[in-house]
Amino acid sequence: MGKIKLTDAVEKLGLEVINMSSKTEVEVTNSNFHRPGLQLAGYFEHYADKRVQIIGLMEMSYIMSLSEDERQRRIEDYFAHGMPMLIITRALDYPECIKDIGQRYDVPIFRSQMQTSELIHHLVTFIDDAVLPTTTLHAVMLDIYGQGVVIMGQSGVGKSETALELLQRGSKLVADDAVVVQRRRGNRLVGQAPELIKYFMEIRGIGIIDVKAMFGVGSVVEKKDVDMVVKLENWDPTKSYERLGMKQEFFEILGVKVPCVTIPVRPGRNMASVLEVAARNERLKSMGYHAAEELNKRVIEANTAKK
Repeated sequence: MGKIKLTDAVEKLGLEVINMSSKTEVEVTNSNFHRPGLQLAGYFEHYADKRVQIIGLMEMSYIMSLSEDERQRRIEDYFAHGMPMLIITRALDYPECIKDIGQRYDVPIFRSQMQTSELIHHLVTFIDDAVLPTTTLHAVMLDIYGQGVVIMGQSGVGKSETALELLQRGSKLVADDAVVVQRRRGNRLVGQAPELIKYFMEIRGIGIIDVKAMFGVGSVVEKKDVDMVVKLENWDPTKSYERLGMKQEFFEILGVKVPCVTIPVRPGRNMASVLEVAARNERLKSMGYHAAEELNKRVIEANTAKK
């Protein structure tokens, strides 16, 4: 269950207000919608009363075919069973009883210029953005060779400086300092920047820069799937770092495990190059090729041949 703001729905979906109601937001179970064919005929078994209701050409044609008394009764019965909100598509004319009954039951009613299929496409995306699980990470996110890479680490470890060099080498910025991650259908994680700081970066000693204005529109991307996490940490000589890559590390975000690598930072290391290789290597793994496993296989075969 999640909540969507009615003013946001009007603005982002381009809706005409028929009845705003006294509510500022409504609760919905998910981004699924409901078209009330059987309900307008009086059948309410398994009625999805927590979904956004959509009346298109077929439903409105049926409503208009009813006598005035029957229409009033059917619409009354429909609204009495509850709904979060109702949208009429294709800018269709509607009987006044829909507005009157909607006002009595305090149901938000809107009308869209879009055809039903087009509205549904936009509606599902809008509701998903509003109600799906979301968290904010203190991190930088880039599109590196098509891989959505979240770069994490303590403040001052060099996340933004590394990201800046990667931008100059052709990577694209998704977010700096704060990454909003949302879990979508199929346990897909999507990252983006908070609207307020979108496409801005903070570089110590310089201040705030506008990446889009400085490097062009090709240097930024609004949203990107989270494919891997890179943890940057200051080099610890007492710590043993992975050298072969046989052990797969994961970082959990919203209950989803994401491939993760920990990379030590010390003077002289070109972190941008290391991250590019890490992104390419992860892409190869996702395509079924694992370099460390291939080397291990060759070593085993060579040892077997000697025997």
